[in-house]
Amino acid sequence: MASFQAIADPTRRAMLDLLREGRKPAGAIAEAFPVSRPAISKHLRLLRHAHLVRETREGRNRIYELNPEPLRAVESWLEKYRVFWTQSLGNLKAMVEMEFVAPNPAATSHRSTRPRTRNKKGE
Repeated sequence: MASFQAIADPTRRAMLDLLREGRKPAGAIAEAFPVSRPAISKHLRLLRHAHLVRETREGRNRIYELNPEPLRAVESWLEKYRVFWTQSLGNLKAMVEMEFVAPNPAATSHRSTRPRTRNKKGE
């Protein structure tokens, strides 16, 4: 559940995208975003607690790298909905295509195609 909470925020998703390029020091990550360094630290801490990033120290620098493993659980969960939406959109497509191919009976005139005959008096 921590993975879902972590990726709910657009800044944290952007951080994960940045780390897909490779390992980065915290300072380089902070420079990529228009928010304060304490806010970046808080985001990185949440990503670390969700195990989405790994932190190592090299001298005085904290280096972060992406850990994609927890995202597999998210992918697995999303796959169920991807199947649902694919089927639903396929059904919608078929319905729309049928609507354009076959005329809608409700949209046609209610008049009979038989010629009208007048009932003459006395007949």
